[in-house]
Amino acid sequence: MSRIALVDDDRNILTSVSMTLEAEGFEVETYNDGQSALDAFNKRLPDMAVLDIKMPRMDGMDLLQRLRQRTTMPVIFLTSKDDEIDEVLGLRMGADDYVKKPFSQRLLVERIRALLRRQEALGSGEVAVTEETKVMERGSLTMDPLRHAVSWKGKDVSLTVTEFLLLQALAQRPGFVKSRDQLMDIAYDDQVYVDDRTIDSHIKRLRKKMRTVDADFSAIETLYGIGYRYNEE
Repeated sequence: MSRIALVDDDRNILTSVSMTLEAEGFEVETYNDGQSALDAFNKRLPDMAVLDIKMPRMDGMDLLQRLRQRTTMPVIFLTSKDDEIDEVLGLRMGADDYVKKPFSQRLLVERIRALLRRQEALGSGEVAVTEETKVMERGSLTMDPLRHAVSWKGKDVSLTVTEFLLLQALAQRPGFVKSRDQLMDIAYDDQVYVDDRTIDSHIKRLRKKMRTVDADFSAIETLYGIGYRYNEE
């Protein structure tokens, strides 16, 4: 049973969403502000967190930033209906997905399940060895899907599930272009729709992480209006 942390200052959302998730077989922990959630996470991390952005004591952005210092667990943001800045900023900071308020609880459940499936597939040592699961080396890049491990020039890089899948998809065929639609299909479940901006934000976050170990990292090339490709050294 996966443990989901639901963090929101709206008690109606905490009550209704937690009831839905529990009915779907999840164990749910609820918190009405970011600081309370962080205090609990410091003792025991959940399998996934669903975070509101605007909260008292500590907002969702600050909480995410602190979480990303220690874990790559999946995180979904709940964002205001018209606040695109929050969505983009959240994705650049390392959130895996976002759902706009007001939202369909069924949609939220589908996105939670999709992220957990991807996390399990990447982290399971029982997955058959295929092109997608065997250790891949591309120049200075090494990726081990079964360990969810990435290194660049021998230095470890901590990636979220989405970032890992996007980098893996690009690096599998150096020099070949992947369109945003193709990357969406790879990184997200068929039942989940995301727009171009979501993929772009994940790529920017991915580049930023790679540049923390190599300021000259430039292996991921943008082809404007087309997509992205990985250029092997």
